[in-house]
Amino acid sequence: MTQDPCWPQRFNHQQLPVRYCADPTQAEPPLFDRARDGEAVAQLWQAPQGFVVPGSYRKFAELASVSEQFSSQGWPVWLRRSGGGLVPQGPGIVNLSLAWPVYQPLGEAAEPIYLSLCALLQRTLAHFGVASHFQAVSGSFCDGRYNLACGEGESVRKIAGTAQYWRPMPHGKGHVVLAHAVVLLDARLEAAHLAANDFEARLGSGRIYRADKTVTLAELVSDNTDLLARFREALVQELENIS
Repeated sequence: MTQDPCWPQRFNHQQLPVRYCADPTQAEPPLFDRARDGEAVAQLWQAPQGFVVPGSYRKFAELASVSEQFSSQGWPVWLRRSGGGLVPQGPGIVNLSLAWPVYQPLGEAAEPIYLSLCALLQRTLAHFGVASHFQAVSGSFCDGRYNLACGEGESVRKIAGTAQYWRPMPHGKGHVVLAHAVVLLDARLEAAHLAANDFEARLGSGRIYRADKTVTLAELVSDNTDLLARFREALVQELENIS
């Protein structure tokens, strides 16, 4: 398989044990440290039910009080340093984080990295007979050009979101890039959307998310038993196939 030069030939994945991170904002810093030392590392992880929002949400005067209210209702809110929008976490949602050193400029490498990440997820979903492609899906949470989506036209629905974070390495020796994906396996999307819309309404953000613009893997397959274990196995196989 031919790979872009900014995408590693191999990731150290250790068979991708699914880790549990009580604070999703603390899941990835250790990966940056390993990548800074020259390693290409992969991690699969889950977090408690809640919302992760960017630091830009601090502009909402009611953020602290609204977050406290939602935390008491079982929807804690975490602030992350990167941009984007609200991202749900919880049972039925799995995160893939990949980190490695990159020596090409951001402007040259960002798009090929997104395309390689999407292709990895597309091949993984193909193990389940699910076809997908990348595109923006208006009305979905944290919408972006490199969502992974299923369906076409008005019926298109987001099944995964992707992001990239870059950090410079010491002495100007390139960057560490972290490519991240949030994949909807068998989450309760209706409940997440109701809570997310209530949260945004209380902040006064004007954002509204549509449950019919997202889809879980469980909704697309006839056999949805042990989806997390099967998804992990398929992903490990595709990571092995990179080289």
